[in-house]
Amino acid sequence: MAPRPPTHPDTASVSPDDLLQLDRQVCFALAVAARNVIALYRPVLEPLGLTHPQYLVMLALWERSPLTVREIGDQLSLEPATLSPLLKRLEGAGLVTRDRHPHDERALAITLTERGRRLREKALEVPPQIVATLGMDVEELQALHASLSRVIAASTPR
Repeated sequence: MAPRPPTHPDTASVSPDDLLQLDRQVCFALAVAARNVIALYRPVLEPLGLTHPQYLVMLALWERSPLTVREIGDQLSLEPATLSPLLKRLEGAGLVTRDRHPHDERALAITLTERGRRLREKALEVPPQIVATLGMDVEELQALHASLSRVIAASTPR
């Protein structure tokens, strides 16, 4: 007889077949929630001329500019090959400049333009609009954020 896998307190009373129910899968809930929440951002970001990935890049740059492509990639968990077209579009929109880093010619420094800095004022309206659209308490969203941060930490390769 094969040894039984250890049971987790939350799954001890669940039959093995129930463990494979779609609505019990964390990965499914995360995927659907992510897709739906990102879809909520589209109409809010459209007047700013940003896509959701571009918004994330701008958030990083509004915190600190300039940043290298590597620094942005590390913050957003994105590869340089994914970032490059995003940065080109942001540069084309006049929101950032891409220049050789003054201390490392191999690195590109991404810097906000004046237009990119001004866009931050309009972007301040985005989070409250998303919270209102979700119809959830801020405390509930903060708890969700804390839980998701733990999931990210636990699932990030070391």
